[in-house]
Amino acid sequence: MLVGGVDEAGRGSILGPLVVAGVSVRQSKISKLKQMGVRDSKQLTPQARERLYDEIVSLADHYHIHTIKSTEVDSHVLERGLNRLEARAMAHVISRIKVDEVYVDCCDTNPERYREHIAGHLKSAPTIHSMHHADRLNVVVSAASILAKITRDLEIQKLRKRYRDIGSGYPSDERTMLFIKSWVERKKAPPVFARRSWKPLRLMLETLEQKTLV
Repeated sequence: MLVGGVDEAGRGSILGPLVVAGVSVRQSKISKLKQMGVRDSKQLTPQARERLYDEIVSLADHYHIHTIKSTEVDSHVLERGLNRLEARAMAHVISRIKVDEVYVDCCDTNPERYREHIAGHLKSAPTIHSMHHADRLNVVVSAASILAKITRDLEIQKLRKRYRDIGSGYPSDERTMLFIKSWVERKKAPPVFARRSWKPLRLMLETLEQKTLV
């Protein structure tokens, strides 16, 4: 039986993409993931994640990574549809990894509702287990979290090479917010890779508009 895991990286970021990754392995190989040291990507060092990424790709029967641009995230946030966007992305990934059952890290307060959103985008849905903290509780989801995190980090590194000190891309990072503030002050508009629907950037743009009107 093929068991899958799906997780995301970058949901709360104000810069860069949202990445959804999925991994499927035969049930007999799940113990190997544990032996390799696979666990939630947030509990691993960058070096450990990089090492495990290659090992997971080699062990997996199937894997798929889907990247969602900031502009698409914005269009759904403005319609209060971020959870639905993520559910659709997870369905897309599930359809690519060939699974009999799959565990997904649930971003909705209601796991059953989230499961139904995912299933609604699949022609033939496998058994879907929608769980809070699945990246900590299920090792296959942990494997997916590593693939998503590494892919997201590589996208941020590409931006960092071009724009230098952008920080981590999260609104809690002072360097990230200073970068965005400086950009908005100079160009009178946000970077295309920033999520203008996020409150800190919305407030900057509102302040800019008020200054323009004065």
